Amino acid sequence: MSVHQMVCHLSDGYRVMMGERTVQLAATPMPRPIVKCVALYLPLKWPQGIPTTPEVDQEAGGTRPIDFAADVAELATLLDRAATARRDRIDGTLHPIFGRMSAPAWLRWAYLHADHHFRQFGV
Repeated sequence: MSVHQMVCHLSDGYRVMMGERTVQLAATPMPRPIVKCVALYLPLKWPQGIPTTPEVDQEAGGTRPIDFAADVAELATLLDRAATARRDRIDGTLHPIFGRMSAPAWLRWAYLHADHHFRQFGV
């Protein structure tokens, strides 16, 4: 994943969070509630190299990087919208790995997901 792909990947993730992009449930190695608890609430850094789902994979069905400055501006807009969205709009939206999530769980995921990729590129 390049930096430009990461910007579009994060944007796609916020679109999923707000119900603007749909995803299919992916297979998980353990029951979803356990995977979600480990990923969102244990003090562990997410490992590198875990494959993403096709809907948010820029080399499959995700948004293709086109213009870096415009894509960064779009990410900033989506991040602001996600942070200020009405909680009832986010509550219950489907995550491809964790299943349906509450608004607080989505907001925690949003932070951890961005942190994971920013660390990946030294931001």
